Amino acid sequence: MDLATVIGIIGAIGLIIMAMFMSSDGAMAMFIDGPSTVIVFGGSIFIVLSNFTMSQFFGIGKVAAKAFMFKIETPEELIEKAVELADSARKGGFLALEEADIPNKFMRKGVDMLVDGHDADVVRATLQKDIALTSSRHEMGASMFKSLGDIAPAMGMIGTLIGLVAMLSNMDDPKAIGPAMAVALLTTLYGAFLANVVAIPVQTKLLLRKDEEELNQRLILDAVLGIQDGQNPKVIEGILKNYLPESKRLTDAEG
Repeated sequence: MDLATVIGIIGAIGLIIMAMFMSSDGAMAMFIDGPSTVIVFGGSIFIVLSNFTMSQFFGIGKVAAKAFMFKIETPEELIEKAVELADSARKGGFLALEEADIPNKFMRKGVDMLVDGHDADVVRATLQKDIALTSSRHEMGASMFKSLGDIAPAMGMIGTLIGLVAMLSNMDDPKAIGPAMAVALLTTLYGAFLANVVAIPVQTKLLLRKDEEELNQRLILDAVLGIQDGQNPKVIEGILKNYLPESKRLTDAEG
């Protein structure tokens, strides 16, 4: 579980609720309004649906889960595994890699292509295509939450205008002014909340996931091509360490 995402979002929601509680002397009901909820949450969901296909929309829960639960190997772990595989291939040939324990599916695919005897150009083209498709899937998921983040404030503004129209049309009835103003203000609040506390943080984290996975896959691509080329494991390790931040490269070199 990604504690940063969980703590960040829950912490923000908690602070907002605390501020509401303190400003209303505990009368939280004043921040709940049915029409505002329908306009912002219901309207935003339906507009997001109109921007994507049904299958993409109904997969949004699975996509969002990646912002909270996403297991990925560190580059250091992949480099260690790549050096191990390079050493095995150098001693026993590519067939020695057939039974190797490789948890990463992308690395497993690349190694299997070596074992099957594919040319370097075929291996490179196939793995690069996989990298592009994986990035595209991540970007699609992030774009759904970006759409939600763009739409929610706009729906809040629409609700605000609805509330203002209702208020201005009933200026002669003091009892109608309060509820109409509540719709006007709460829809703006709900729209800002949905966009800035939920949609935008999830979108940002999904893009981070994309970058993390793409870096790992490019590292694996270089590792597989290095193994296929018969490079010395130490040379492969040195090349792959370029994917690490400079501080970690220095630490590893000192170690």
